[in-house]
Amino acid sequence: MTSAATLAASALGLVPRLSFSSRLPVEGRVPLLKHAVGWLNSPPLELTDLRGDVVLINFWTYTCINSLRTLPYVRAWAEKYKQEGLVTIGVHTPEFGFEHEFANVRTAAAGLRVDYPIAIDSNYEIWRAFGNEYWPAFYFVDASGRIRHHQFGEGEYDRSERVIQGLLNEAGKRDDNHELVSVRGEGIEAAPDWNSLRSPETYIGLALSRNFAGAHSGRSYKMPSQLQLNHWALEGDWTRGEETAVLKQSNGRVAFCFHARDLHLVMAPPAPGTSVRFRVSTEGRQPGAAHGGDIDGRGNGSLSQPRLYQLIRQPEPVIDRQFEIEFLDPGAQVLDFTFG
Repeated sequence: MTSAATLAASALGLVPRLSFSSRLPVEGRVPLLKHAVGWLNSPPLELTDLRGDVVLINFWTYTCINSLRTLPYVRAWAEKYKQEGLVTIGVHTPEFGFEHEFANVRTAAAGLRVDYPIAIDSNYEIWRAFGNEYWPAFYFVDASGRIRHHQFGEGEYDRSERVIQGLLNEAGKRDDNHELVSVRGEGIEAAPDWNSLRSPETYIGLALSRNFAGAHSGRSYKMPSQLQLNHWALEGDWTRGEETAVLKQSNGRVAFCFHARDLHLVMAPPAPGTSVRFRVSTEGRQPGAAHGGDIDGRGNGSLSQPRLYQLIRQPEPVIDRQFEIEFLDPGAQVLDFTFG
């Protein structure tokens, strides 16, 4: 419609309302998925075979707390819009070494109730094809195979769902006037308490470590009696590599002074089928009501799977805490603190 015609039509009240999806730019053609090393919950899919469907692509990795907190929304969207032409594909691109293992991803996905198709991207081929840099990342693909929107990181859930609705409407599959899903994450999937979150993700391995406050001689580490906020330390016989710290003898400890409602720690046992007992404390006391989902009120827990463990969820008021975890058996691998 020309500008003059638009003005004339406007005077008559005939200008159609632009749909939400029509205002979305075309960000490019969607890359292929052929370089996935395997698939879960589906035979191999290729986006050229999904023309006519709207596709939501979610880059995630199963130890990433930011990815985990978006899963309630992704599951809800996958279920709600599946019959209307939405295909949801999780692209699992690993961060840590054990996340490259197909069996570990399969176990984690089942435990997290992720039953939509998952492309296993252990070689980062799909990640690089998209030029992606984030966990989580979302790419919204229209029925013609074009990327029309993206979302990096947590949040913007209402807008993301409106994009899905708009693209389905654009494809002639639904009316875009529809209620949004109502989602409440539980456990590790609960939304973070941003107002009290003052501690950053902190890696234990040498490659990305920061704020280490302990003393060491060879493999023997000694922690100070008190830590500054967001500093951490080791105690005992540890070997630190690029990605992990591995405990060589029992009764080794890790401490962290943090300020957040939730404290999580990515850990792995010595080998598949083994376990390590551990005990958590804050200020030298049992956590009680502040215990996370993976320990009891006395702080007792068991490390048996390579994954993220929720160790502290403190009730109000959220204050600075000195956290400690003591491993009662050798072999524990400790990788990454995250908070919420």
